[in-house]
Amino acid sequence: MITVEQVRALAMTLPRTTEHLIRDRVKFRVGSIVYVAFSRDETEMGFAFPKEERAALVASEPEKFHLPRESEMRFNWVECRTAALDEPEMRELVIDAWRMVVPKKVAAARLGDL
Repeated sequence: MITVEQVRALAMTLPRTTEHLIRDRVKFRVGSIVYVAFSRDETEMGFAFPKEERAALVASEPEKFHLPRESEMRFNWVECRTAALDEPEMRELVIDAWRMVVPKKVAAARLGDL
């Protein structure tokens, strides 16, 4: 199980990240683009994820991942149950989500050439 505190510890090390509390939900974003957000009760975490790959992700582990509600399907977004994630998997998801919203040169400077 992962917590908001674990995600915060990682996210705040990623360049250009800011944290916001919007309608009682913790969100991490770069500029105006949210790349990780928690449900109010912090039992679910949404994160940026390529639209064309999300059906496969959800199908691979439906007990862990699910599609966002219908009104959010237009976004590059997937949601997961925080109780089902371990820290290494959370790190991978958060970093990949962040990489989707920053310029390639910013990601390369932080993570090395990928």
